[in-house]
Amino acid sequence: MAQETISFEQFLNTVNTDYQDFIQDLHVYLTNNECKAKFEQKSSGYFVSYSHAKSKKSIANLLFRKKGMMVRIYGEHASEYVDFLNTLPEDMVQSVEKALVCKRLIDPGACNPKCSMGYDFTIENKRFQKCKNGSFVFFISKANNPYIKSFIEHEIKERTAI
Repeated sequence: MAQETISFEQFLNTVNTDYQDFIQDLHVYLTNNECKAKFEQKSSGYFVSYSHAKSKKSIANLLFRKKGMMVRIYGEHASEYVDFLNTLPEDMVQSVEKALVCKRLIDPGACNPKCSMGYDFTIENKRFQKCKNGSFVFFISKANNPYIKSFIEHEIKERTAI
């Protein structure tokens, strides 16, 4: 069965009205900065993946969970913008703390060899070695949104500089 093509507008219509402006702004920012969007239907709702054209790697995903909409940021260059990470609010830092440890960073033979390496970075002088799939997963919220946007801006800046 062929997968149905989903438009940004269809996706946006499923987003809580409190966050539609933010999601619209984020989408425009990403697409204006050489990111390609891919929209899919998942069992929990729509899923959007943004890939950076230069690196051909995902930079962010928007996904739905029972407790709300979330963003997963792939912070490959997080160690390059530690000053920004140190500004994250406590609940976002707690989300990072709860994320799984990257087994490959600790013991290269401990994880699936096809798994790419996670991230090694610090926040407030505390070292983290986290799995790339769960390191930076945050709820979309009025408090988090400015930090989410800034995080993505920092990551795009670093990826573009390479």
